Amino acid sequence: MRYERHKQKKKRKWKFFLLILLVMIAGVFIYSYSQYNQGVSQSLENTGVPVKQEKYEFNGKKDQYGGINILLLGSDSRGEDKARTDTIMIARYHPGSATYKLISIMRDTFVEIPGYGKGRINTAFANGGPELLRETIKENFDLEIQYYAIVDFEGFVQLIDEAFPEGVEVNVEKKMSHNIGVTIEPGLQRLDGEHLLGYVRFRHDAIGDFGRVQRQQEVVQEIGDQLTSLQTIPKLPKLIGVVTPFINTNMSTGDILYIGKDFLSKENRSIDTLRIPVDGSWDDAPVNGASVLSIDLEANKAALGEFLSE
Repeated sequence: MRYERHKQKKKRKWKFFLLILLVMIAGVFIYSYSQYNQGVSQSLENTGVPVKQEKYEFNGKKDQYGGINILLLGSDSRGEDKARTDTIMIARYHPGSATYKLISIMRDTFVEIPGYGKGRINTAFANGGPELLRETIKENFDLEIQYYAIVDFEGFVQLIDEAFPEGVEVNVEKKMSHNIGVTIEPGLQRLDGEHLLGYVRFRHDAIGDFGRVQRQQEVVQEIGDQLTSLQTIPKLPKLIGVVTPFINTNMSTGDILYIGKDFLSKENRSIDTLRIPVDGSWDDAPVNGASVLSIDLEANKAALGEFLSE
């Protein structure tokens, strides 16, 4: 008899704990959903109408090294039918080693574009969206890409201002103002979203686009470092909501959280970077009155393979 009472008491205790767990899960879900919607509403109130959410075909898959690659494109739509993409990056996460890498491909890289012949790599996006750009990267560099994310520049501004109310710390090497819509003075300072966007888009210096790509990679690394110093987990739903109106992607929220979990949960995480073309593998070449980057394709393909296999 005493055994039966003990058994019933234990059963009631487990039911109580289960109920508490379900209430906590429901609370987290309600909080996350509320914060997500708040982020979406905030962005729309700040900027008005979101960018056009065009659906793209994308036939990507994991790479041969077991990594998950995301084609990251910075787009300045400005109401145009064919948005420009000045930023071409590949973010790579390897589930086995929990490592993160970032590859920047310079927009003037002269490559074979399937169905269009030779051209600057950024024209692949204008001619056929992210799928043609994926095919171009696969044909020239033998790299599979599973996902794409096109981020409108306004979304970048909104995300930075929400995630970093005091700005992102950057050591600006020189005064910048030409064609970026803002003026940035030199020195160590905290930049808000608008000024940080100008910083990563600036290209009118001695090394032109090479300097811009270097700044973009450094800013991505700095944002990653500063994000992990915040109480990030509670802010994630709102941050996703803030950027959602300005991002076009085939990734689900679950995909994003799965890829980002190791970065947020581990200490001393880092992002290794590579630029294509690599040093010593390119020359300036005139094509139709404009300058392009004529590259040693095999050297760059080998450098990329070595970078991803480590």
